[in-house]
Amino acid sequence: MDNKIAEAGNLGPKVRSDCHVKLELTKENGLQIELKSKVESMYGKSIRALIEKELKFFGIENAVIEVTDRGALEHVLMARIETAVKKLIDTDLEFLPEFLPENNYGTAKDQFRFSRLYLPGNSPSMMINAGVHQPNGIILDLEDSVAQDKKTEALHLIRNSLRAVNFYGAERMVRINQGKKGIRELKHIIPHNVNLLLIPKCESGAYIKKLDKKINKIKKEHKISNQTFYMPIIESAMGVEKAFEIATASPNVVSLAVGLEDFTADLGVSRTLEANESFYARTRVINACKSIGIQPIDSVFSDVGDMEGLYNTVKKARSLGFEGMGCIHPRQIQVIENAFAPEESEILKAKKIVAAFEDATAKGLGVVSLGTKMIDPPVVKRAQKTINLAVKLNLLSENWLKEFN
Repeated sequence: MDNKIAEAGNLGPKVRSDCHVKLELTKENGLQIELKSKVESMYGKSIRALIEKELKFFGIENAVIEVTDRGALEHVLMARIETAVKKLIDTDLEFLPEFLPENNYGTAKDQFRFSRLYLPGNSPSMMINAGVHQPNGIILDLEDSVAQDKKTEALHLIRNSLRAVNFYGAERMVRINQGKKGIRELKHIIPHNVNLLLIPKCESGAYIKKLDKKINKIKKEHKISNQTFYMPIIESAMGVEKAFEIATASPNVVSLAVGLEDFTADLGVSRTLEANESFYARTRVINACKSIGIQPIDSVFSDVGDMEGLYNTVKKARSLGFEGMGCIHPRQIQVIENAFAPEESEILKAKKIVAAFEDATAKGLGVVSLGTKMIDPPVVKRAQKTINLAVKLNLLSENWLKEFN
């Protein structure tokens, strides 16, 4: 490459848990490391050793590197240096942090996905402690929240974060970019135990099949057995019309989400709190999901200060059949999960139905009744789902049936 100087990372008085790297390749004089850090007296030696180790890993013996440290953890520093290096030399090598044993967990198709917290992919400070807020899922975003000229930086940072950040059991999600760019990103994401991919602006089942093919190839190469699920995001009129095709394109599709900012823009209308303009799209997505037993997920609520509006919006979403919603701020998580939780009257009714079913089963009866009413299998199934949810949310003990009787 012709470039001799490259930069990566973020600078500024408000930057924290990050660093800025400026790398210049030279022809002689070895490695010259210029470090500016408030913790240099305590950690300067180890930071310099890491910088030298990484540069030599990429075959760089002569260079001047300036690092302005704002509290970056090792995996962040590693990602920033790698980005700078790859702007200057052509290499497929990856300098990876150790994989935390705590991150070696899988997920399930029917896992609760009430809340999923979006995190900008190039902001390490937001990732480091995101798991303590206990959302059902954490989304490391490569798409809309990342500037075009920062996409590569975000990709390296997200890859390292999947390996080195403790997400405390939250489903580990990545929103890739759309089209061919998203497919190219997979080789940097799939080998690092991502649980679920969000697929933005999805408009066809054919694209899902391309992802499937690429992911299967990557998993075979890396001998990966953990399941990776998909959540396509429906964000256009075409996507709405193709919702069922997209939902059935792969057994790895576990849910469809709607993105109403882009959808309303596609329609040429404004998004409103009443959401009449998106009613058809949302119910079309819900119906596609329910027809094959996957989860419909509603769009984000953009006013992070309006908790009452958020709660009411979630209640409306739940009444339509949605089973989750995106979050853009941690304070939204608990409100969303509370609003999706079953109410006391629902739990009581479900307990009666499931108890009647268990009693009929124990007696070998083929018919379930509650009082004078016959109970159909779908009603029992829905009641059992409510019970499972109540137990999951600690609204019922696992021994509820014994206590109920």
